[in-house]
Amino acid sequence: MEEELKNFIIVWISAIISVSYCYYISANIKTGVLRLFSVLPICGLFFVLPLFFSSVHFSSSTAFYLSEMASLKLILFAFDQGPLFPVAPNLIQFVCFTCFPIKLQRNPKSQPSQNHFHKRAFAIKIMIFGVVLHVYNYSHFLPQTVLLGLCFLHLYVELEILLGPLKVLLSMALGCDLEPQFNKPYLATSLQDFWGRRWNLMVSSVLRSGIYNPVRCACQRPMNSGWARFMGYLVTFLVSGLFHELVYFYITRETPTWEVTLFFVLNGVCTGTEVAVKRTGFLRRWWPVRSSVSRLLTMGFVVVTGGLLFFPLFIRSGMMERRANETLFFLDFVKRKFSIF
Repeated sequence: MEEELKNFIIVWISAIISVSYCYYISANIKTGVLRLFSVLPICGLFFVLPLFFSSVHFSSSTAFYLSEMASLKLILFAFDQGPLFPVAPNLIQFVCFTCFPIKLQRNPKSQPSQNHFHKRAFAIKIMIFGVVLHVYNYSHFLPQTVLLGLCFLHLYVELEILLGPLKVLLSMALGCDLEPQFNKPYLATSLQDFWGRRWNLMVSSVLRSGIYNPVRCACQRPMNSGWARFMGYLVTFLVSGLFHELVYFYITRETPTWEVTLFFVLNGVCTGTEVAVKRTGFLRRWWPVRSSVSRLLTMGFVVVTGGLLFFPLFIRSGMMERRANETLFFLDFVKRKFSIF
């Protein structure tokens, strides 16, 4: 654990220095290709940094924060696009907005504040998370379907526990309103609603600016708007799948199986098709669906496709059990350190 913590400190000091270079040097370079060339070495470094870890949590979080999110943000920043534009007024804000999955709430007065910390909901998630961690001790007795559901629950609750307080703390430290990372994804009424408005919203926002919008614009000339929109969804989900494959490589150091990419491509195709059908108005006129039914169908589709393509890799590699063991080990490590004092 001590060695991992040392690597963690070194990696994040390197990241902060790199982002500082982007703030002081790249920001003063003319927008476009020249600025892009100035940030590309930093993006390359961010793809190397997760390799310094053997811990599932450190490697996956660094890959998510830096390799995926920060790299895309910096590429968009090179063209005065994305969440880093306009440039933050000081280095601390620029580092935080680059390295963490947060986004400034642009119109806080017209929207309710998202920075209120719901203590009761958080306590419930902590209790659920504690139960999930200990259920892994009996994983060899559980059916495959139960394990898949456990993985889904573990992933969602852990992300909420980690990202929710992080957003609140950064909001207080930076003195600004931040957008939420999740918006009750279990209430999604469609795939578009789930992926675009409820699940991992910071990733959705960056992918929308960095992948979907450019692809859609590029395809509008040779295609009609419907096909351009569909290609935007398809390429965006494909890129997301490739990023997830990369994260799994950082964790397992094994050759990708491309199951996860297939999961995202399938969801991209279905989301694009769903949007195209909805725009025709066919469902509203001939087959209206209650929100309760649409929620059940949406979550059913995500869970089933995730169980077939996304989570089997978790189970085969023992990734979620490793995450659970690391969490318990970290809690024990902290307890022992504090007991010394």
